[in-house]
Amino acid sequence: MVQARPGSRLMLGMRVDATSYADAADRILSWAESGDSRYVCAATVNNAMEAHDRPEFKRTMNEADLVTPDGMPLVWGLRLLGVAGQTRVYGPDLTPLVCEMASDRGVPVGFYGGSPEALKTLVETMKRRFPALEIAYAWSPPFRDLSPEEEARIVEEINGSGARVLFIGLGTPKQEEWMMRARGDVRAVMVGVGAAFDFLSGMKKQAPRWMQARGLEWLYRLTHEPRRLWRRYVYRNPRFVILFGAQVLREKAGSGRLSIARRGVSR
Repeated sequence: MVQARPGSRLMLGMRVDATSYADAADRILSWAESGDSRYVCAATVNNAMEAHDRPEFKRTMNEADLVTPDGMPLVWGLRLLGVAGQTRVYGPDLTPLVCEMASDRGVPVGFYGGSPEALKTLVETMKRRFPALEIAYAWSPPFRDLSPEEEARIVEEINGSGARVLFIGLGTPKQEEWMMRARGDVRAVMVGVGAAFDFLSGMKKQAPRWMQARGLEWLYRLTHEPRRLWRRYVYRNPRFVILFGAQVLREKAGSGRLSIARRGVSR
């Protein structure tokens, strides 16, 4: 059975770490400066349900070096599980923060994923915002499975570029599975940020901040992309609420029984 690390909790069996923007960004940059090969997942309900439904994906998530609560339901879940004051660590906000810190600390970054148009605009946007940022690598892979030979070539190109932080925008579960396969081969900290490429490039609009804060981002995205996202939000979100609610009730009941038992022993 997977055990939660100190400062983390298991949500439907998937580990989610108690962290913050400052903590996550500092870890990423510190690992990058040490030359580590690691991967970071910005997790949403979609990740949690994919992990619940597929044990192999649960392993992918639980072996990540850092799993941030990207979605508000996971933030609320951490709070319910005893992580007081937990805040969101959202991929589209974490990405520019890491880029800013990388610019200040002279750490080269790269971008892998997104459409060619989104990637081109994203690179231009980050260079405009952070003129000293070294973008050593940027590539939009084809929308298909790559052969082992193609993946080996990509790894070689990433390593040859000198990028030490590599943002991955392939979408879940593809990006997490790619990062797990590449850990140990790619000499960089890989950060899976999903739709951040589209949001930061302006290809897609983000939900207003007030909707994000109230956990309504899913509704905004569903109304804009119903055909692509209906399964994720209409099918998976209610299941998460039911399953995670049952988990919280079980854990609270277990804590209550343990407390009663301890009082009995102390008498």
